[in-house]
Amino acid sequence: MTDIQQQVQEAIDELVESGAERGVQVAVYRHGSPLVDAVAGVADATTGRPVTSDTPFHVTSTGKGLTSTVAHRLVEQGVLAYDTPIVELWPEFGAHGKQHATVQHALTHSVGVPAVPVGTTPEDLCDWEKMCTVIAGAVPWWEPGTKTGYHAQTFGYIVGEIVRRATGHRISQVMREQVAQPLGLADELFLGVPASALNRVAYHEEPEGGMEFTPGMLAAMAEQVPFFRVVDGWTAAPPAALPTAAYCNRTDVLSADIPAGGVMSARAIARVYAALLDEVDGVRLISPERLRTVTTVTASGVDETTGFPTTRGLGYDIGFPGPLDSPTLFGVAGSGGTAAYADTATGTVIAVAKNRVTAGDYSTFHRVGEIVTKALGEG
Repeated sequence: MTDIQQQVQEAIDELVESGAERGVQVAVYRHGSPLVDAVAGVADATTGRPVTSDTPFHVTSTGKGLTSTVAHRLVEQGVLAYDTPIVELWPEFGAHGKQHATVQHALTHSVGVPAVPVGTTPEDLCDWEKMCTVIAGAVPWWEPGTKTGYHAQTFGYIVGEIVRRATGHRISQVMREQVAQPLGLADELFLGVPASALNRVAYHEEPEGGMEFTPGMLAAMAEQVPFFRVVDGWTAAPPAALPTAAYCNRTDVLSADIPAGGVMSARAIARVYAALLDEVDGVRLISPERLRTVTTVTASGVDETTGFPTTRGLGYDIGFPGPLDSPTLFGVAGSGGTAAYADTATGTVIAVAKNRVTAGDYSTFHRVGEIVTKALGEG
């Protein structure tokens, strides 16, 4: 066991033993090679099933980085272009002044459609055609391309439908064929989990004394946090479909194509990012030139949906406050405390998956990041 592997293992063992976490995976790559593959705790507290390196976790928005990677693969092959108007592929999307929105706008959360009807349910999110029809017919909150605002759920359907219209195949199939299979990840990298793999997925749970989102609480949050506001019956955060542990455990959600999230292992996520940076066992997903393009700041400013400052490349956030933070860092974090980021300057990738849903709390990722940066002399 290498020193860095041992340090990470000891850290996540301690987190599980203390009760801060239930089950955790950490994967670290550097220059295309794995440095850390560490697991701790249980995937299911009721059965005692242990976490293994290939256990898939619902990683919520951390999956957006993989969805974006599918789009970049298609651009690399000439199937898509970033400046392609979405209406050329998906004519219905042009309703209500969205006709000038491009693939680039979709990847930078700039198309102006961050919201869905406030009554949207998990069952609705599992209905691809219904969601695409709703989004295509939506009135934008701003003129596409003029602002950026986090598209929590709609990002996945917009990018996914662009992929489907361009290829004739669902994005889950394209990801499997273009990303998962070439990297040997077909059994641990999913948008929609096949029935044969459902029994391997980690069971998620709220922290002890976890928060229950009551109508009154949501109303109060809407007054303070733009993300929860309702505008003409539309919201970025439909109350019935918030990514709680119960949501992450639903069989229909796990089985459906909902590419604003994903179900995957930390090892799989890290391997994909590593193959964006470098060759991994003979596979490189995009060229060095495209890597520079997708990691260049393309949208920045105050996020219209969250109200916080943001910096975005094409499908990835740039920088992430904490021990890893750098203008050369790109990736996406999930609402439940999962995250995956890669650094183009150091060639390092870190991915963390876990099944205790700690909304907005990335302390486990930051702890791992601090260990890795110090061990590699990057901190």
